[in-house]
Amino acid sequence: MPVHGELAAPAPRLAEAEFVTLIALLISMVALGIDTMLPALPVMGDDLGVDGNAQQAIISLFFLGLGLGQMIWGPLSDTVGRKRAIYGGMALFMAGSVLSALTGSFVLMLLGRMMQGFGAAAPRIVVIAMVRDQYAGAAMARIMSTVMAVFIVIPAAAPALGQGIIAIAHWRAIFALFFGMAVIASVWLALRQPETLTPARRRRFSFHALWRSIIEVMRNRVAAGYMLAASFVFSAFVGYLVTAQQIFQDLYGVGDLFALYFAVLALAIGASSLANGRLVARYRMATLSRVAAMSMVAISGLFLAYDLAVPGPPPLWLFMAAFTPLFFAVGIMFGNLNALAMEPMGHIAGTAAAVIGSMTTLVSMVMGSLTGALYHGTLTPLLAGFAVFGSLSLGCILWAGRGK
Repeated sequence: MPVHGELAAPAPRLAEAEFVTLIALLISMVALGIDTMLPALPVMGDDLGVDGNAQQAIISLFFLGLGLGQMIWGPLSDTVGRKRAIYGGMALFMAGSVLSALTGSFVLMLLGRMMQGFGAAAPRIVVIAMVRDQYAGAAMARIMSTVMAVFIVIPAAAPALGQGIIAIAHWRAIFALFFGMAVIASVWLALRQPETLTPARRRRFSFHALWRSIIEVMRNRVAAGYMLAASFVFSAFVGYLVTAQQIFQDLYGVGDLFALYFAVLALAIGASSLANGRLVARYRMATLSRVAAMSMVAISGLFLAYDLAVPGPPPLWLFMAAFTPLFFAVGIMFGNLNALAMEPMGHIAGTAAAVIGSMTTLVSMVMGSLTGALYHGTLTPLLAGFAVFGSLSLGCILWAGRGK
């Protein structure tokens, strides 16, 4: 019987270029499901009878489904195989797309968005296991770096894609795009990618084992500390995501240039992810995370003080000038905190990754949504959120570091 750590696949691998492209397409369902929707929120709200901050729930409920789904699909893929788990998630994602496209009810829209998020969690968490099944060490790092380099472009381009669709068609066409891409990805996976988890290496799914893993993560100071730090950083970012359309188009009136401004800040996170790959070769991940958290607190705190002292909204150029380095710091923490949380969990790596990813998403959905609900036509709630969540994240980083 093959040992658990054995890396042999049951069939010849795809060529690396095709494998990377397929993995990037599968994992892109999350970014597309969030960022493509942002320019469409006002017209969707008008059609569904909601306005203002209520529209943010169209984004928040996707995150809720995403958080819950990661907890289930990761361990389930260890039982039924990687491809079957992804098929199940994609089917749910497509069903949510159909419901969202056809409904005239805001409540059913939110149900459809939650289904989409729950379904998109499957490729999001399982493709990492697929890579781990076939590659190890430097080869795995190379594959994941290439996938993430492709993935970085998606959040930057997605709002422009959504804006283009609503310029020439109804917003419901966005969900038709989601459905079509899910079909293409699923068929490609079925026809070309061999199953990477042999039956001999599968394990029985157990809610009891999942619960034990949650307890173990929460009781481990290092894992829990860095997981909470990541949760607070992501909370600030979710607060930005759910209010981005209101800030750029309502507060600053940028109109169709929204996608451009959003892309600039998204690329700041992408640039930090690439830079982090070089920085971790010279500095400890904990040191980089601590410095990034201190930068997040300093930048957001100073900008908040300015916002409170000077009447009227800060100029757009100042917002961009402050948030570009702020998002660079956030990207550094995105790249390191999850890895730090996983360090003491090697003996339950697959389940721990699902637990940490799920808990991080769920906490950030709640906290980020609260930040968004406080939006009232100024930057104050967003800046306060970054300052407070940055401070909490820094505290968790320091607390977890002492656990080592």
